[in-house]
Amino acid sequence: MTVSLNHTIVPAADNNREADFFAEIMGLERLPPSGARGHFAPVRVGESLTLDYMVVENPVGHHLAFDVDPATFDAILARIQERGVPYGNHPATPGNGRIDHPLCPRGLFFTDAVGNLYEVMSPE
Repeated sequence: MTVSLNHTIVPAADNNREADFFAEIMGLERLPPSGARGHFAPVRVGESLTLDYMVVENPVGHHLAFDVDPATFDAILARIQERGVPYGNHPATPGNGRIDHPLCPRGLFFTDAVGNLYEVMSPE
């Protein structure tokens, strides 16, 4: 059997707000609440992977990185700019408005309300 990641918990102060923000920026599907008490706000990332946003006391942000094709990168960047979400080319400066990523031709970082740091990288 191969190993594949099924889901990961993403800490949130407001699970619905954080999940909606991420799904909207990335152009992904927001799923109905899940979990025994409906306490997860899942976002479908791939065929077998969801990010499950969960309210936690004193959430500490995670770093989540995504490879995307050039057209998807352009769409994500357009949504970020339309919403006025700060972005940048380095995790230390996620608000500098640059996309010249140190590891790939184009990439960016942006954060949500609790400090989850999202990285989006494109090969072109």
